[in-house]
Amino acid sequence: MYPDDLHYTATHEWIKVGSGNTARVGITDHAAEQLGDIVYVSLPAVDDQVSAGSSLVELESTKSVGEVFTELDGVVTAVNSVLEDSPETINQDPYGDGWLFEIEFTDPAQLEGLLSADEYAEVVESEEG
Repeated sequence: MYPDDLHYTATHEWIKVGSGNTARVGITDHAAEQLGDIVYVSLPAVDDQVSAGSSLVELESTKSVGEVFTELDGVVTAVNSVLEDSPETINQDPYGDGWLFEIEFTDPAQLEGLLSADEYAEVVESEEG
């Protein structure tokens, strides 16, 4: 149901670890569905220093406004500028072209606190009751 090669958070972000200490971050299809049609995205700036637990992205949709948090300490190395003109890409392809930002993280041990696909599926099921 959710891609097995990703890490997840209880707040509906996914994290894909790349080469070295880089990771790409986005929101899950569940989060995108809950938000509805995303019409605006506020992304962090490249070279922003970030701390685990901080809000980096604001997503505005036809239903509400949502925030995206990071669970890793590090530096933003890239943002998905496609989303500035086409925020709906997040709804259309949340695990692919709808990624939000990339981070070079400083503490690989922080990955250990993230959820597997199965654990994340349990979070979603418990929320849906």
